[in-house]
Amino acid sequence: MPVWTGAGYDARTGAFAEALDQERRPTSTVLRARVQARQIYVLCAAGRLGWQGPWAEMAARAMDFFLARFQRSDGAFRFSIGPDDGGNPEAMFYEQAFSLLAMAHVAAVQPGRQDVRLAAHRLLDGHMAERRLSQGGFREGGDRPYQSNPHMHLLEAALAWEAAEPDGPWAALADEVATLAAERFIDPDRGFLREFFNADWTPAGGEAGRVVEPGHQFEWCWLLRRWGQRRPGAPLEAQARRLFEIGVRHGVDPERNVAIDELDSNLDVLTPTARLWPQTERIKAALAMAEVGDSESALREAAAGVDGLRPYLDTPGPGLWRDRMVVDGSLVAGTAPATSLYHIVGAIEELARWRGQFAAPPFPSERP
Repeated sequence: MPVWTGAGYDARTGAFAEALDQERRPTSTVLRARVQARQIYVLCAAGRLGWQGPWAEMAARAMDFFLARFQRSDGAFRFSIGPDDGGNPEAMFYEQAFSLLAMAHVAAVQPGRQDVRLAAHRLLDGHMAERRLSQGGFREGGDRPYQSNPHMHLLEAALAWEAAEPDGPWAALADEVATLAAERFIDPDRGFLREFFNADWTPAGGEAGRVVEPGHQFEWCWLLRRWGQRRPGAPLEAQARRLFEIGVRHGVDPERNVAIDELDSNLDVLTPTARLWPQTERIKAALAMAEVGDSESALREAAAGVDGLRPYLDTPGPGLWRDRMVVDGSLVAGTAPATSLYHIVGAIEELARWRGQFAAPPFPSERP
């Protein structure tokens, strides 16, 4: 946290760096909404975990900056900003999901911020409503408008808001997304989750429709389990367990002990490189599965996931990381992207909860 709230943070503006090089220098002047939103979540999570730094003040300042610079006149959030008001003004669905997530965590720890609650409701009732599809779900921008990934983060945001604002529309939104995943995103015969679709949520044609990401099998597993904990009868537990099994059996390279980047729809290896973030989702999914069924086996998988993550964090400068492992097990030298901290801290929260520091599932409405 001292690295990313020091070298990775501009105290003059309240903005977070996109990435740091291994000498802790920011590498870009363009700032994406997803990075600012993720780092706001990180600050709130760090406070829950007991970090003694000025997390509350920084989260408030960062949210002020985010609302002032990224929110468009229609209430949606632009993709990026750059020097002299450059950047990309397009409002991608993925960015809206993370904007909602950041606002939920600020609203939870600073309940007096009515501006944040109003901004979230305006986004949901306005721009997000315009993206809603008659066949269920929401439309992404760009040339691949029908994707599961933005919905995954929307489910995460809805669960966070459900905890912060129980009387709001968030539980219904979470139910909608979880049901869409179970009925459309997850293959009904083999149980894996796809990435890209046609307008009717059938698998997209060509290579795009065959992509299966192990990291997302784990991430959806964790989210569906968290969603089910708040509903009677543990709905979708079987689907969550199957996603976990596929991720472990087909998506983890036993020689390197890492979750790889991509499989195809035959569950054969498509892209054998291994980014950092799937390692954290492997840990989270394993801990979620340890709550049901064979906890000993799932906890062993979580421990293996922690061991798989360690090499990425072994850098000359503490607080940084390498982002990508290649086939021979070596890690590519390069910058530490700020986006990874959201994943790392999410895994730490789950591990801390298992060690007894949390008595309840994630997304608490207040600091313990």
